[in-house]
Amino acid sequence: MNNKEFQIVVLAKQVPDTHNVGKDAMKEDGTINRAALPAIFNPDDLKALEMALACKDALKNIMDVKVSVITMGPSRAADIVRESIFRGADNGFVVSDKRFAGSDTLATSYALSAAVKKLGHIDIVFSGRQAIDGDTAQVGPQVAEKLNIPQVTYAEELVSLTENEIVIKRRLDRGVETVKAKFPVLVTVHGNANDCRPRHAARLLTYKKACSVSEIQSTDNGLQSTDIVSLWEKKPYLKIEEWTADDINPDFDRLGLNGSPTKVKSIENVVLTSKENKKINNSESEINDLMKELITAHII
Repeated sequence: MNNKEFQIVVLAKQVPDTHNVGKDAMKEDGTINRAALPAIFNPDDLKALEMALACKDALKNIMDVKVSVITMGPSRAADIVRESIFRGADNGFVVSDKRFAGSDTLATSYALSAAVKKLGHIDIVFSGRQAIDGDTAQVGPQVAEKLNIPQVTYAEELVSLTENEIVIKRRLDRGVETVKAKFPVLVTVHGNANDCRPRHAARLLTYKKACSVSEIQSTDNGLQSTDIVSLWEKKPYLKIEEWTADDINPDFDRLGLNGSPTKVKSIENVVLTSKENKKINNSESEINDLMKELITAHII
């Protein structure tokens, strides 16, 4: 086996479940109140994880391949790392600091690019096309620009992979396109890509007690903090690394709200209520009259 280690990084995000948005979903400053919403693995990022694992499968017989996950968010984002490891990732890092709070896509991509640089040599960076809590599709491309590496967006299928290049089919509005790229490269993965493989039972049993430093005080996993530290000494692979802003050596003026030029001007809560009903017969004239009313009221 080749001694060279092929390094793959997946940028994954824990997002609010937008199917359960309530009146407390937004704060007064226009940022998301994440504590008020259930948290899930961003769907497109799960697709990105699968493509990264498929790359590992394609190269594992000719070289060592390592898949690492980086997630930025509060300490509970360690759930994303655990979930990734259960599905086949080798390790993960939680980038968490109050100084990241309120980051827009520019500040987020800057912090993530600094975290990727901390890992050293990287061959491929994968990310989902976009997160469901923003739908901007900007973070992946912005990270590529800050890393000064090529990017392939809207990846739908991994066509082939060698130790020197990757071939990807992209999903575009006008159809599909097959492109080839050398390493290093950043790839954003489309929602039409393959679903992520399920958890592996053996990995679930091995890593179920993995946790980060911020989770030490939690007893949800049935262990006291002293027990966790002792467990880390025996099984260091169960420690999920957590990086603060100081660890990624950033320009602090480019983090959080200070580094975010995007501002929310106003927020309006729209509540749909039922007021009146109208019953029509199955006649062309009544249907036409209803359509005219809806158009006049700017409903359609």
